[in-house]
Amino acid sequence: MKSISTQLTKMMNIKYPIIGAPMFLVSNVDMVVAISEFGGLGTVPSLNYRPPEAFKDALEQIKLKTKQPIGVNLIVNKSNTRYPTDLKSSLDMGVESFITSLGNPKETIREAHKNGAKVFCDVTNLEHALKVQDLGADAVIAVCSGAGGHAGPLSPYSLIPWLSKELDIPVIAAGGIADGTTLAASLALGAQGVSVGTRFIASHEANVTKDYKDAIVDSCPEDIVMTERVSGTPAAVINTEFVQKQGLKLPWVMKELKNNPITKKYAVPVIHWAGMKALEKSATKMSWKSVWSAGQSVGLVKEQLSCSEIMTKMITEYHKTLKTLQGLSQ
Repeated sequence: MKSISTQLTKMMNIKYPIIGAPMFLVSNVDMVVAISEFGGLGTVPSLNYRPPEAFKDALEQIKLKTKQPIGVNLIVNKSNTRYPTDLKSSLDMGVESFITSLGNPKETIREAHKNGAKVFCDVTNLEHALKVQDLGADAVIAVCSGAGGHAGPLSPYSLIPWLSKELDIPVIAAGGIADGTTLAASLALGAQGVSVGTRFIASHEANVTKDYKDAIVDSCPEDIVMTERVSGTPAAVINTEFVQKQGLKLPWVMKELKNNPITKKYAVPVIHWAGMKALEKSATKMSWKSVWSAGQSVGLVKEQLSCSEIMTKMITEYHKTLKTLQGLSQ
């Protein structure tokens, strides 16, 4: 298939500017390998594997199965006690790129660059984007409204062109991208690549329950709600019966503890731990307590496919979209 050349593909030496987003409890060895082997950039959160030795083993498996570039997502704030160990394991295994979230990426950027690796930082606004650019980030991932998980507040039609004009480094679009048309639209807005998450949940390689995959296929954008109950910060999930019963706001007591300067450092980890346990149970076991992370692009997902089939479909639709647009100018 014809490649797509952007700053991202040139930087990472890949054929297509598509990153398989690092999804908590979803991304795995098989997904990373399939996406990277096809010509995209497969990535995985280090925290998907516990204990740290399991993460190192996963990297070894990936590196045995593909020689193509891969990426690792690291939570870089102080609450992630595994960060130093996971960073070292990634560097030792020759990981080619890092995606940083929720914290200061300064150390990651410094150590990654020593290894010749690239660092992409999640951002939702210009202020944060300028800060990570000054720190030496190689690109930013613009997390827009409509994204799964901790989505940003701004529309991609505003955030992507804004960041593209104000920054000197490439912008990668995230949020609402699941097919070739949304890929083309993102590049038209100024993005040099896209980060695709929700679409890959409904893949054969995703190691989540059938119920979760079926929910991705069966849901529409109106089924996505923002809940504080997962991490204390609004996160996009499918509006299941359990989510409705639980409510979208933190209980008053937890919110007070979270916002109080004295109790905050204790309350926030507890909220995160409880939310992660709820997501883990929902993703890997059948339960009525379903908390399924997903973005508004669920409306574009109509079937379960392999990762390579998803990539093939996206690239084919992308080129078809370009031809349609060219026809409009004649």
